[in-house]
Formats: sequence, structure tokens, C-alpha cells
Amino acid sequence: MTISHDEDGDERSLFFNEASTPQASSHSKPVTENPRPATKINPNAGHRDRLRQRFANAGEGALADYELLEMLLFRSLPRIDTKPIAKALITRFGSFGEVLGADPSLLMEVKGVKEATALDLKIVAAAARTMIRTGVLNREVLSSWNAVLDYCTAAMAYENKEQFRILFLDKKNALIADEVQQTGTVDHTPVYPREVLKRALELSATAIILVHNHPSGDPTPSRADIAMTKQIIDAIKPLGIAVHDHIIIGKSGHASMRGMQLI
Repeated sequence: MTISHDEDGDERSLFFNEASTPQASSHSKPVTENPRPATKINPNAGHRDRLRQRFANAGEGALADYELLEMLLFRSLPRIDTKPIAKALITRFGSFGEVLGADPSLLMEVKGVKEATALDLKIVAAAARTMIRTGVLNREVLSSWNAVLDYCTAAMAYENKEQFRILFLDKKNALIADEVQQTGTVDHTPVYPREVLKRALELSATAIILVHNHPSGDPTPSRADIAMTKQIIDAIKPLGIAVHDHIIIGKSGHASMRGMQLI
């Protein structure tokens, strides 16, 4: 190797460059620095931000039902476009309320809804019921009748099986307990007046309100509903326990047997 001097007469710079620079060959690969991991960009972020802003500015009234459902799904499905899933859920079940009331196994029949997402929707439904129930607890029920109806509707209107619920009241007509006594089929729930009486005595209730739902959606009382209600009245009346009403909840509204003068 011939050593030549640079302009400054220092031969060390040439020696250093020749010794430290890898020689190019057909088998060598270019030396590059490790790049930083690419930042993942959520392609739905802009749409989500716009929905959130509309909600922040104008509340839920500015959103269609499927859009509100979209927003609920954001947290369950952080990197997935939730609009088609929300629309599919509304189409499948009919309304926002019916989506929240649907059985998890049915929710998971919709493409994109897995077990965790179905559970998240049921948690939201439970939170809504708890919030409404707070407006009924320890209050004089007969003077808060609309709150009672709202709570019963939220709790039962979209169930796919009949439930028989009893609201137990104290002497001031304040709610002591709210219990589902029986769960039946799509069109029948077995009710035993003796069990109703037993539980009322255990809670020292002086009055009760009977509530059950019609999964068909029509709240009109059947003859069996009326007969069963009269049996309960006859069983508990001798012990000084009153039946204030029997409310039937349907998707299209509610029916009061007391208001219809059936009891």
C-alpha cells in the first residue's frame, strides 16, 4: 500500500480511513441505523373525535341511536371502525334499548361483537338501571310514580324472558326491597302466592307492587295475569298487606291493572 500525504502533511488520516472503512463487495449489505418503531395511527381517530365533539357541544340529542352506540363501543374496540357494528346491532335488535337488554349470546351473533364487548354493553345497561333505581330507593313510591315506571321499564322491557318482580314497601310507602321472584319462559312465569306472602312478612312490608314484563312487547294483561293477581291479593290481605298495583311492562309501554280497574 502506498501512503500519500494530505494537504496538511498528516498521513494518519488516510491510514485511518482505509483501515476503518469497510470494503464494498457484492456480498456486503449497507450498514443502516435501526429505525424507530413506526407510530401506529388509528384511521378512525378523526371520526371519533368529531362524534365526541358533537356530544360535548350538544349532548345525546345531537346523535342518532347508532352513533351513541358507536361511542360506547369505542372503548371495547379501540382500533376498529365501530359504525357498521353499531348499525348492525340496531338492525338486529331494533333499538338502542333493545341492544342493551339483549342476551350476551345473541349480541355475539353480530359480526364484530366478542364476549368482552357483549359484557361491556351489559355493564352499561346495569349502570343505567342502577342510576334510575337510585331515584326510587328510600322515597315515597306513590309520589314518585314516574320514576318507578322508568326504573321498571329500564329493568325489564327488553328482557327476552318473563320476569316477575316485586317492590316491597314500608308503612310510609318507601321502597324496602326490589326483587325478581321468578324468571319464566317467553310467555309465562310461575308465581306462587304463598312465596309472595312469605317474603313480604320477612321484610315487614305493609304493601307491595307487582311487576312483570311481556317479551312480546304488548303490555295488555292476560286473563291469567288478572287471575294470578287476585289470588295474591286474597292471600296477603288478611295479614294487612296491600297490593297497590300490578304493572305490566312491554316494549311499547306499560299497563296498570289498578288504572284499568282490574283490581
